[in-house]
Amino acid sequence: MIKPSRRQVKGPRAAVAPSAPDDPGGRRSGRALAVWVSLVVAAFAAGAVLHARGMLPIDHLPPLHGHFRTPSFSLLPPLFLGVLAVAVLPVLTARSRFGAALLLAYGTALAWTVLLAVSGEGLARPFTGPHEYPAVLPAVGDDPLGWLGSFTERLPGYPTHVRGHPPLPVLVLWALARVGLPGPFWAAVLVVLVGCSTVVAVAVTVRSVAGEEAARRALPYLALSPAAVWIATSMDAFFAGVGAWGVALLVSGGAGRTRVLSGVAAGVLLGALPYLSYGLVPYLLIPVVAAVVARISRASAVACLAGVAAVTAAFAAGGFLWPAGVLATHAEWTADPGAARPYLYFLIANLAVLALLTGPATAAGLARMAPGGARAPLGTVPRGVPALLRAVSGDTRALVAAAIVAVLALDVSGVTRGEVERIWVPYATWIVLAAAWSPSRRWLAAQALTGLLLQGLVISPW
Repeated sequence: MIKPSRRQVKGPRAAVAPSAPDDPGGRRSGRALAVWVSLVVAAFAAGAVLHARGMLPIDHLPPLHGHFRTPSFSLLPPLFLGVLAVAVLPVLTARSRFGAALLLAYGTALAWTVLLAVSGEGLARPFTGPHEYPAVLPAVGDDPLGWLGSFTERLPGYPTHVRGHPPLPVLVLWALARVGLPGPFWAAVLVVLVGCSTVVAVAVTVRSVAGEEAARRALPYLALSPAAVWIATSMDAFFAGVGAWGVALLVSGGAGRTRVLSGVAAGVLLGALPYLSYGLVPYLLIPVVAAVVARISRASAVACLAGVAAVTAAFAAGGFLWPAGVLATHAEWTADPGAARPYLYFLIANLAVLALLTGPATAAGLARMAPGGARAPLGTVPRGVPALLRAVSGDTRALVAAAIVAVLALDVSGVTRGEVERIWVPYATWIVLAAAWSPSRRWLAAQALTGLLLQGLVISPW
């Protein structure tokens, strides 16, 4: 009788088995870390020169849209949480029941995000600004359909963030106020709760695509992602949660009627993305790739498309046509000072911001995922997957690759010139999966330290 190898053992205990050995001397990870540091340092150095020459007048700490500050003792609570989470979270998520592991990771992400936020300007402060979505709620009043129908026509008179987005974010906050939860505080609570839930949604997706062991390995990195600095409190964190749950429902819909209902729900969530942010159109590559790798049924795919179509039809019936909204927003964008930012600088600097959001462990993981890196430790390649995807599937590479391609498409387009620390949040939650390819406490600690430094050194408007 042939005994299964350790790599073939399933279940929670398999998740704590050692990963594939590092490349000799950790050279691959070391080079990746050097590239990560060099990219970040070069972006800040070049940004400082451009700012000094007056070429970036609205950015005071480029490539970030913020200001420098000196760290204070208010960082001690998130510091203590970070140390504790690095010490115990990998063990707990590996040995607990999967449902309990998801709750542990979600609770850690919530605590980490909130403690980082309150160590600075507070949880709700970003939503109190005159350029944010709540500022336009009085214009909606008691007639959301009337407001929706006139949205494109009246766009030039709205606050900055409203002019740069479709109408759905405002309608979400309007609905929140109508159920008795008005004001910036409840908007912040909604954003943080939904944004942090990406930890669970992404892990559920990974479990369907690459197996439970892969999901367990990813949970600590998802929970302690440096992107938490902008999950509290940016509306883009809400977008991230909506998109992540759309993907999760699509690939883990069950069977029979449940599968169809999950497909419709996934379609509604994914169909809502272009009405939350125009910059989320490339995000739709992620569910497409996940669906192909997970080999969802035809019924699920049709149900998902029906959900997407229902969202589009509902907005059209309400008087908002998406192409007209894109054209109106583009006209506003071309007149905005942000459009005058140097394209070539932000073409590279935007990637440096993405590196900060995803952390050094992700850079090391990407190096190990590359051809010639470590053998895939996170699952097996499903049969029947097209040859193009087989090269990056069977683990988490397909999802990471899809998110990176989507980011590059946005970056090259030139419509994301700065202020991408919030725009990248929905994409960063998938790219962070690469960090699980270099699982060790020192890399997890590096992730937490990056988040602490970002919070302690940068005053961000979000």
